[in-house]
Amino acid sequence: MSSCNPIVWSKEISLNWSDYQAELNPASFEDAHSVIKYRYTWTVNSDNTDEQIQFFIENIQLTSEFFPHLSWVRLSQANLMLLKHEQGHFDLVELLKSEITKNLQIVFDQKKFSVRGHTQEQQKQSAREYSNMLISKELEKWEKHLFQKQEEYDKYTNYGQIAEKQLEYDERFKELRK
Repeated sequence: MSSCNPIVWSKEISLNWSDYQAELNPASFEDAHSVIKYRYTWTVNSDNTDEQIQFFIENIQLTSEFFPHLSWVRLSQANLMLLKHEQGHFDLVELLKSEITKNLQIVFDQKKFSVRGHTQEQQKQSAREYSNMLISKELEKWEKHLFQKQEEYDKYTNYGQIAEKQLEYDERFKELRK
């Protein structure tokens, strides 16, 4: 897999240390750093109401992605326990995906937005750009929630060092791989 391509979360795929391709940050207290984000897709549809075209957003889909070219490990600390903890970050993003997707869909359910532009092509382009901005802004709020959950995971497990606490999370993550 190319280092520029993100790794999409899958129950069949687990991270390896070879996936960590960025240069480490020697000033960081972390022994490893995983960059994981959501990519999103959606559908824009329109209605002609009272002689005015309006668009609406539906079918929002999130995909959990790990970015090798932005993720790094301190090689002297690269062990199986730390890798399992870092896989947990990826799994946690996937675990929260359905909750976040559901909430995003609730935000946009039944909402209609005005279309700009004079031609049909301009209107389509405007609807695509505006819907992208709306979803992006809403997802930013949820990424703060996700960041908080990631910090809780690190603190609760002491970055994977407290084996029994890490095992509690690992048991939750096993449900994803069924």
